Amino acid sequence: MASPAFSTNSAFKPGATYDQNGKEVSAADLDHQFGQPSAGPGDTGRMSYEGVISKTAGMVVLAGLLAIPGYMFPNIGLTIGAGVIGFVLSLVLIFKKVTPPALAIAYAAVEGYFLGGITTFIETSYNAPGAGLQALIATACTFAVCLWLYHSGRVRYTPKMQKFLLIGGISYIAFSLVNVGMMIFGGTDSAWGLRTEIEILGIPLGILIGAFAIILACVSLIGDFDFIENGVKNGLPAHFDWKAAFGIVLTLVWLYIEFLRIIAILQGRD
Repeated sequence: MASPAFSTNSAFKPGATYDQNGKEVSAADLDHQFGQPSAGPGDTGRMSYEGVISKTAGMVVLAGLLAIPGYMFPNIGLTIGAGVIGFVLSLVLIFKKVTPPALAIAYAAVEGYFLGGITTFIETSYNAPGAGLQALIATACTFAVCLWLYHSGRVRYTPKMQKFLLIGGISYIAFSLVNVGMMIFGGTDSAWGLRTEIEILGIPLGILIGAFAIILACVSLIGDFDFIENGVKNGLPAHFDWKAAFGIVLTLVWLYIEFLRIIAILQGRD
């Protein structure tokens, strides 16, 4: 015997065809529906490459627009404030299972202003006009190369790369915290702390650490691309578009800052 939930609903009777709203569908309606093109990911609420690209592009454009006032009218207080807010938002978004669009957009906005302000500070303090443009070009080229390597199949996000990113990332964070602590509590007088105070074979430690960080960021990008590909193939919900877009933008910000810092350290040696 059928369940009462089914037997009392005419939509479950043999020979009857109904749409998702409970309305009976005629033979002509069915023929029309079968003639329609297949529904894409966007129509079925699934993650899609188009969704990720559009959201990533939107966040990048927003960050670029907010970077303009930060660059043209620098304010050290607002720049530091934007940097702190951006850092807090990034932590919240990293640990949230679902990425709220509003928070992702807010992150792009405040991070854009911060990058604009810090770029002006670097260019003026280290007499490095054009440092921002150089860092921007380097970031764009690195992103393009990583995308090409992944798309062509020459590089894949293997378990070894995952372990490298995990161990390298923890090591980098630990060094950064120690370095900042020493700078705050007077353990070093150098502008960049241990990054410029220590040299290895005549090369500032900051250059070597920066190069290592850029490699980590490249591996992170490969991981982002892998997540996107698997997410689309597995039909993840559309809200993961925002998770992927945030991951890419976060890595791009990291790359830009590392390139900018390397340029500043090199310029400081002239």
